[in-house]
Amino acid sequence: METDKRPPAGGGDGCLVGVIRIPVKIVAVLVVLPVRVVWELLVAGGRAVHRHVLRPLYVHVLEPLFRALGWLLTVLLKLVFVWPWVGLWRYVIVPVGQGLARVGRSLYDQVLAPAGRFLTAHLLRPLGAAMAWVGRGGMRYLLAPLAKGVGWIGWALGMTLFVWPWVGLWRYALAPVGRGIVWLAGVFHQYVLRPVGLGLVWLAVAVFRYLLRPVGLGLVWLVVAGYRYLLRPVGLAVVWLAAGLYRYVLAPLGKVLAWAWHVAGQIVGALWRGLKRVGWVLVGWPASRVYRHVLTPVGHAVREVWRTGRAAVREARATVRRALFGAPPVEPARSRARTLGSTTAADAAPADEISLPRRRG
Repeated sequence: METDKRPPAGGGDGCLVGVIRIPVKIVAVLVVLPVRVVWELLVAGGRAVHRHVLRPLYVHVLEPLFRALGWLLTVLLKLVFVWPWVGLWRYVIVPVGQGLARVGRSLYDQVLAPAGRFLTAHLLRPLGAAMAWVGRGGMRYLLAPLAKGVGWIGWALGMTLFVWPWVGLWRYALAPVGRGIVWLAGVFHQYVLRPVGLGLVWLAVAVFRYLLRPVGLGLVWLVVAGYRYLLRPVGLAVVWLAAGLYRYVLAPLGKVLAWAWHVAGQIVGALWRGLKRVGWVLVGWPASRVYRHVLTPVGHAVREVWRTGRAAVREARATVRRALFGAPPVEPARSRARTLGSTTAADAAPADEISLPRRRG
């Protein structure tokens, strides 16, 4: 083919590409071409099934069914979860609440408010006034002196029982003990905690300076050396290997597969055109020949026989009328115009019958 004669892009590809290309072409022709043919047939069959089966089934069966099911589900949900609660609220709870509110309002207006006003005016207010007068007299002449005596006795007892013991305990026990504890804490901080803290700080600095810092620097140097002398060369080698594999194997293989796919498409197109041509030769051309050379002359002959028979019938009818009535019938203009080659009309020359083959010839 002409595609094999074209030079590859970017100069020569080398003997390795030539050795790989020939088996790949053979495999492509033996594998890709049947796969392409089967793929085209599957695509055509899938389109036909979608157009004539799945789409009408969805439009005329599934979609109305889904709509009916959705409407039925909506009605059921409303019937189970919405309408009972709406009816309960509208026809039970709201009327009962309104009735209870009216009853409560009537009870308050007719019973509780008058009773409260009566009790307040005739019982509670006089009783409160009397109790206030008694309370003012008792407070002034009895409870005030008694309260002063009880208050003095309670102050003395409170100071004796609750104040003086705690003041003595604080002054003579807790304060000296607290001062001793503070002195001991200062001594412990100065001679124990401070030296220990300074020792720990020095130890931490020494560990960082003479242990952690050298170890960290060693690890950093090890990482840098590993990257420089191990990871970077290995990465460059992997990149070079991948680039060579892509340039000398994958790219030619992709080109060959694309060429094989294109050739398979051309072959499928040629097969389709050949099938069309074979169909035309086996079915279309014989059918056209039969129609042109058999059916058309037969149709013309049938038409001529029909016209001749109709003219003979008209002539016989005119003869019968002439024999019965003794006068030649006057044929309408439409009949004269449609009578071909007959002499029934007076002063009418026989018309030439011109058939379709004579006009073509």
